[in-house]
Amino acid sequence: MPDLPDAPRINPSILAADFVNMQADLARIATADFAHVDVMDNHFVPNLTFGPQMVQRIQETSPIPLDVHLMITDPDRWAPGYAELGAASVTFHLEAATDPVALARRLRSIGARAGVAIKPGTAGDSLYDILDEFDQILVMTVEPGFGGQGFMSETMPKLRALADEASRRGSGIWLQVDGGISDATIEQAARAGADTFVAGSAVYGHDDVEAAVTRLRSLARAGSLEK
Repeated sequence: MPDLPDAPRINPSILAADFVNMQADLARIATADFAHVDVMDNHFVPNLTFGPQMVQRIQETSPIPLDVHLMITDPDRWAPGYAELGAASVTFHLEAATDPVALARRLRSIGARAGVAIKPGTAGDSLYDILDEFDQILVMTVEPGFGGQGFMSETMPKLRALADEASRRGSGIWLQVDGGISDATIEQAARAGADTFVAGSAVYGHDDVEAAVTRLRSLARAGSLEK
């Protein structure tokens, strides 16, 4: 894996990209840190997006590493396959995994960073005892399933508590947020401890995608200085 980018990290969600012109839209985010790929199975969440074949093609054409977010049932079975495709980071949902620790260790053994995601209603302290097993925690700031939803500021105390717990442990775990991240909300999330930010329409909704990434990174950096 190449050298890991420093925080703050901006991971554009290709859920907001033009699926017909995916290769071109991947090229537009070359100055971002990771391409965030949402895999949904229409079971764990009520939406259907990419599967392994599409992710493999994205992996082959993306100018930046893939940050794959699995919103699927039975990730214990399916998640390792995405690591084997070459994804730099694979995140599964705590609510869907049977043995999250074993799965995280399996992902790491393949060579991917292991991430765990929690829905807005899932308590952050459910991860405290196993926090060191992961490279990234994704705190969902919307209900998973669809892009374009409004940012849930009520998830910020949970994020702040996870950041404090990670600091207490001396952990280098990344804290990611996904959902409603925009110019108006990214500083708030950074102040609460996030260092990795998924943004869809806040990137792809602008003609100048590179400028949008730069602006989000600058705002996140400003927020992090206010922690």
